[in-house]
Amino acid sequence: MLHTPFDPMDLASLALWQQADADDNRQQIQRLLRNLPLAIEQELTEHQRKVLRMRFSQNMTVTAIALELGLNKSTVSRTLARCTEKLYRSLRYSL
Repeated sequence: MLHTPFDPMDLASLALWQQADADDNRQQIQRLLRNLPLAIEQELTEHQRKVLRMRFSQNMTVTAIALELGLNKSTVSRTLARCTEKLYRSLRYSL
């Protein structure tokens, strides 16, 4: 089997393309980040916001959240999944 090394020009072209392509979604990401706090406030219940905050702002594990709130781990996991789904449904059109 013949092994050919990568052409440095192809790698440079790929790097340039990736760099140029990275700017394409910058506006979408900025729009998403602007709309996310509003979606969290409008779409989630207070309990869901609390669990979401504990998971992502305080970087707590599902187990730690469950212990602190006196819930089952599966309940916390389902709550996070529901939050994710609600936020996805709310924000998918802002992209």
